[in-house]
Amino acid sequence: MTNDLEREILNLVATDRLYIPSSSFDGKLKRRREKVAEEIELPKNPFQGERVYARVKEEDKDKARGMREGIEKFAQEFPKYGKILEGYIQEERVVREKHLYFGVAEGKRLTNDDYMAVLKDMGLGPAIAERYCEVALDISRNLTRKRNDEERSVLIG
Repeated sequence: MTNDLEREILNLVATDRLYIPSSSFDGKLKRRREKVAEEIELPKNPFQGERVYARVKEEDKDKARGMREGIEKFAQEFPKYGKILEGYIQEERVVREKHLYFGVAEGKRLTNDDYMAVLKDMGLGPAIAERYCEVALDISRNLTRKRNDEERSVLIG
């Protein structure tokens, strides 16, 4: 019992220690990805380069606002005002989103230099960037095998 509990807590501590730098780095990469995507101005839409492609797509999305049960209860008690409230909510629910879709052209690949430039730009020294890149790409390849390597997108507006 004590050894099992000790093992579980050791597992938690190790997981947490791995999570902290990964989470921090994840945050940096997420902010960088959004910033880089927002700065891209496609000369024409869509763009088809030698190794990569991109296109912008705008679409209306329904966004959930929560508090549904309270609104339904209010509408039951005050049907006239409930309809008015529901109308306001529906007006606010539709949000126009602009996405940049991107990917690598079929049969093409990014080079190690492409990845290293990003990592060095984020403040990693060459040796750490090289080691991180190797491990991160191994993990990425394993994850990619488990899911289709579909087109990716980032919200830009």
